[in-house]
Amino acid sequence: MTDILEPQTFRVTRADLVRYAGASGDFNPIHWSDRVATGVGLPGVIAHGMFTMALVGRAVTVWAGAADAVIEFGVRFSRPVPVPDTDEGTEVVVSATIKEVTGEGHTRLSLTATCNGDKVLSMAQALVRKR
Repeated sequence: MTDILEPQTFRVTRADLVRYAGASGDFNPIHWSDRVATGVGLPGVIAHGMFTMALVGRAVTVWAGAADAVIEFGVRFSRPVPVPDTDEGTEVVVSATIKEVTGEGHTRLSLTATCNGDKVLSMAQALVRKR
């Protein structure tokens, strides 16, 4: 079974990273300083991995219809999300296919998140409770 769910696009700006840093307490300078980020070999400031995961979680919640319908959710971080210092920032596009419907009627989603055409997560999937 491979039904494709409608992709969702999320804009990510440096202002979003500042707000996330304040909420999460993660003030690592790779998330706000180009000098530090490039100094450690990154392409520039990058989004927090957990922020990227949260965007994917938001997409799953929309597809599921309610947050409490998400039974399992997991990802592996495979590539950073560079966030340029522009008003536009960057975009993360989240898509999903239905991998299977379990015997209990739950739906397993295979998830993909891309930024500038590059996959930024691997082994991303969710299990959604039957509605």
